[in-house]
Amino acid sequence: TALARFRQAQLEEGKVKERRPFLASECNELPKAEKWRRQIIGEISKKVAQIQNAGLGEFRIRDLNDEINKLLREKGHWEFRIKELGGPDYARIGPKMLDHEGKEVPGNRGYKYFGAAKDLPGVRELFEKEPLPPPRKTRAELMKNIDAEYYGYRDEDDGILEPLEQEHEKK
Repeated sequence: TALARFRQAQLEEGKVKERRPFLASECNELPKAEKWRRQIIGEISKKVAQIQNAGLGEFRIRDLNDEINKLLREKGHWEFRIKELGGPDYARIGPKMLDHEGKEVPGNRGYKYFGAAKDLPGVRELFEKEPLPPPRKTRAELMKNIDAEYYGYRDEDDGILEPLEQEHEKK
């Protein structure tokens, strides 16, 4: 058929796109492993650009975010394989995840949210920090406020209690 001849011509010219191995451990050549890592980074950047559009709809945004996280995990596998093959340790020398102040985000190894995914219902609450409980008072701070009034020794001084007691005694 025409398709078979076209495919054969492509194979002979060497212009057939090589498919990325499913497992990083199947790749035994450092240049190819770095090529696959770069390809994954390109896919991640395309999807991160897509997810910035909040008008995509909740389900599409969630799917895109899942795909980005899957690609990030796969990129980590390729970086580990590159290190095994004698290449650079990208995990150590690569860019760090930074917050809006430029500080490295602690615990940034898990699931991440990108672009419009940060504003989805249920996700916003994850980023809001709970207010800290008020600090507990020490025993010394509690004892500082205890005086004679606490024990009821000055109840008669305000002039309210004595007339009530006298009225009650008459009854």
